[in-house]
Amino acid sequence: MVGLKITGWTILLTFAMTVISATNQADEVQNVTKRVPAEWEPQEAIWMQWPGYWEKESEIAFAKIADIVSRYEKLHILYHSDQVYADARKAMSDIGADPQHTNIQWHAVPYDNSWMRDNGPVYVLNGNELRIQNWEFDGWGGAFGSDIPFNLDNIVPIKVGKILNMPVDHIDIVHERGNLEFNGSDTVILNWSTIGDSNRNLAYSKKQAEEDLREYFGVRQVIFIEGVPEGDLTKGHIDGIARFIGSRTVVVVRCTSRSLCRPDSTDAEIYDKAAKIIEMEGFNVIREPIEGFVNHKDQMFDTNYMNWLVGNGFVIVPGFGNPETDITAKSRIESYFPDR
Repeated sequence: MVGLKITGWTILLTFAMTVISATNQADEVQNVTKRVPAEWEPQEAIWMQWPGYWEKESEIAFAKIADIVSRYEKLHILYHSDQVYADARKAMSDIGADPQHTNIQWHAVPYDNSWMRDNGPVYVLNGNELRIQNWEFDGWGGAFGSDIPFNLDNIVPIKVGKILNMPVDHIDIVHERGNLEFNGSDTVILNWSTIGDSNRNLAYSKKQAEEDLREYFGVRQVIFIEGVPEGDLTKGHIDGIARFIGSRTVVVVRCTSRSLCRPDSTDAEIYDKAAKIIEMEGFNVIREPIEGFVNHKDQMFDTNYMNWLVGNGFVIVPGFGNPETDITAKSRIESYFPDR
């Protein structure tokens, strides 16, 4: 999770969100009693936790994201102090956005960090009832250090449930929403290296995980990929590796000769194996090439654009301040979502 430079259309940190979807998908889900809506379905709102101390340098990125989202749909923004609230409104005003836009609702809710896609609610439709699932959150298995707090993040879904007057089901398993990809009907894709991490869930078997995922999400098909890309402290969240763009189509990242991860690297093996597993499960696979890399604070990063956010009529895509790769990635991702 790195905040990089924003230029033009490019915006980072789309993984700071979580989405409510409350409408039914097409014919294939009519007989499904429990499901997690796909990200591209019509949404009631998008939620975000505003950056505080830990992610202060990302504040302008969040302001730009908030500005775009509020043009298309409702946006709920959490803030954990009066100072953060004041800083958030100023950041939005500084970029010409309206912090009091009619689509924006502000909520004073305690939290620790700003990565709500990971610690926030999982929304599950059970029949016609939309419910929140509150999975355990422990700060990514402690991967970012023992000084990173997470106890307040862990109860954010409960707070959201109270705001929405929505029932909350507690799931006593440590896992992050950023490691779950749903097609909206019968399938979830996730990285076993994350949910099976012993720092998160000690002695948790793949067989038990599959049973739990079927029960809690109502899915018929559970697809595990495995492997941790170099430097990924989340232990390989699926939203940086493979994303559904339709009920039967998945985009999977691919290393190239122009990326840090070379075609013969361990990372390439992880991505290629993921693509093969997903194809063998009966899905169409599109490969999304990594076509460059950037230097941020003396660290090198591949320009991986997979961590996008889909909303009502728009898609927000990561950007790296690299015009050549940013523009070509934007064009590709536009082709994945031609109606947005």
